[in-house]
Amino acid sequence: MKFRPLHDRVVIRRIEGEDKTKGGIIIPDTVKEKPQEGEVIAVGPGGRDDSGKLQPLELKAGDRVLFGKWSGTEVKIDGEDLLIMKESDVMGVIEGVAPAKKRAA
Repeated sequence: MKFRPLHDRVVIRRIEGEDKTKGGIIIPDTVKEKPQEGEVIAVGPGGRDDSGKLQPLELKAGDRVLFGKWSGTEVKIDGEDLLIMKESDVMGVIEGVAPAKKRAA
């Protein structure tokens, strides 16, 4: 991907949820909710504080994060659906999980 976000923005790829419930019921795409979990693909250099000093971001590429249901702006880059949002829209980092596998297009 040849896209670099500016300031305190991050690019996130949604991690798709399960297609079945624990009981084995298949969930159709029409009622499936958009996942609120994703993998950070790229981060900007950071925001500036009141004195103009650059404040680097805490997130890094590869982090698995949780974000709000309506957070970010949906974009399509290189044919892939991604989200661009400010670092402050991310609720937290999920630690101790393997990086998500890229889903088949």
